[in-house]
Amino acid sequence: MDDLLLFVVVGFAAQMVDGAIGMAYGVTATSVLMSMGIPPAVASASVHAAEVVTTGASGFAHWRVGNVSLHLMARLAIPGVCGGVLGAYVLTDLPVAYVRPVVAAWLIAMGGLILFRALRPPSEDRTPHNPTLLGFGGGFLDAIGGGGWGPVVASTLIGRGNVPRLAIGSTNAAEFFVTFSVTITFFATIGLELWPVILGLVLGGCLAAPFAALITRKLPDRPLMIIVAVVIMLLSLRNMLISLGLE
Repeated sequence: MDDLLLFVVVGFAAQMVDGAIGMAYGVTATSVLMSMGIPPAVASASVHAAEVVTTGASGFAHWRVGNVSLHLMARLAIPGVCGGVLGAYVLTDLPVAYVRPVVAAWLIAMGGLILFRALRPPSEDRTPHNPTLLGFGGGFLDAIGGGGWGPVVASTLIGRGNVPRLAIGSTNAAEFFVTFSVTITFFATIGLELWPVILGLVLGGCLAAPFAALITRKLPDRPLMIIVAVVIMLLSLRNMLISLGLE
């Protein structure tokens, strides 16, 4: 029961972050789970299994209010599924000793990307590029690092000149298909044994959803994004030092 409550807290905190700034559920939860000694593949599998519920609800909500371009969603989802499945297979086949510092480095990079997005001035609109490669890369890196689809895909689309609400809504809708495929791949390769982790993340995320919406209305995005980015980078740096035997 104590473990379940702990993971409820982790899921609650991750969803508060994601609901408030529109990204970082996966990288936040994975960073915390890895700092607790959970192997990267197991952490990523657990987070993706929990995200099937949250991304499904989020994508459906965006679709209902007209924030989803079905054409853009399909061009992200199909290659994203392919990249996610490949990334999950790669993650499960590599030794934990080699994977942990690599994943920690990826999460540090994701924290840096969130920090950069918070600090940069508004970019000029540019012509959108091919989203197919973006979807494949986003899916692959998301499976490898336990998160990163939102910071990579949504941020890139917005930076390239896509309408923000369509970029965010289409990214969220496509993420459901990517997350579902990654979860099935992990289930087929290593199984999903840590059900207290998954259940706790789901319960915590569901409890946080209404509060995150309220926080979004009250708090400015930029300070919150800076705090989240710093926390992710510090946790991941600690994970890297431990994996390299330097702490």
